Amino acid sequence: MNQLLSKSLAEIVTDQYETASVFEQFQLDYCCNGKRTLKEACEEKHISSEEVLGALQNVYGTKPNKLDFDKIKLSDLADYIVYTHHSYIKKEMPAILTTLEKVASRHGRRHNELYKIAELFVTLSNEMAHHVYQEETVLFPRIKLLEQFGYEPVPFDIRHFQYMELPIIDLKDDHEEAGTTMTEIRKLSNNYLPPDDCCTTFKLLYERLKAFEIDLHHHVYLENSLLFPKALDLEKELQIKSLS
Repeated sequence: MNQLLSKSLAEIVTDQYETASVFEQFQLDYCCNGKRTLKEACEEKHISSEEVLGALQNVYGTKPNKLDFDKIKLSDLADYIVYTHHSYIKKEMPAILTTLEKVASRHGRRHNELYKIAELFVTLSNEMAHHVYQEETVLFPRIKLLEQFGYEPVPFDIRHFQYMELPIIDLKDDHEEAGTTMTEIRKLSNNYLPPDDCCTTFKLLYERLKAFEIDLHHHVYLENSLLFPKALDLEKELQIKSLS
């Protein structure tokens, strides 16, 4: 297991997707900062690498995920992201916003951090709605079209147009901002630990926010570490073919 220390967090998750749960447990960022090695990430967080390796050992003893995200077609990976993560975002964001409004109105005077959490999540929800729309209407259709390039030529001169790179730059910026916002919400909520005097709805709110951040990490990992770089590689490959 010690050989994992020299592997990047993204590589470890790619090898076995279930390891993401260990990185969530230790708050090791495998999505936006997934290029760091496990050793570097542990040192940065002042976490015992032996403890993390022990938790990873337990995961490696389990049955791996049936879906190998590193090997499926890009169009299938894009569909998985839409059906799994986009659907979750569209369903969960309105529910969290409604619960936030209710909890802040009842408990905001005693726990004024709720007002800031609400402000941050409203901004995040607007940005994520736009992000999802851009992926579903711009980037993902382009990925599917390029994947069929050998059979259905795309209607543009690929040699002179950054067909993939431009939207991906914007979407990766969105990922960074969303991750930063959820980190701030986690800090304001004391790692989603509800206060002793809170009601059941308050507890549910923090559980939903925690689940939302975990889903965001999975979502960003699939795009930053797999879908986006593979799409860029495909674009370069087709550019080379178009010049030959």
